[in-house]
Amino acid sequence: MTENTQEAKVEVAGGYKPNVVTLKKGIPAKISFTRTNDQGCLDVVHSKTLGFEEELPINVTKTVDIPTDKAGEFDFSCGMDMFFGKVVIE
Repeated sequence: MTENTQEAKVEVAGGYKPNVVTLKKGIPAKISFTRTNDQGCLDVVHSKTLGFEEELPINVTKTVDIPTDKAGEFDFSCGMDMFFGKVVIE
């Protein structure tokens, strides 16, 4: 993380590791998701509140921009909404 951008990395393997990502409000942010096993519904990650949906091929990193204009807690989940993670903007 530099002063004008922030980035988090999330491993997708039987869930999200870490499953809570904390970001600072007002600083542009990205989260990079890397799926490392072929467990079913984790091949998609999405968040209606953060405005993204990405397919996650195995061992390919996908990076999404995260809006940081509002503080709060925002969920993301797999394609079937069985596994969840959270972005905390403070």
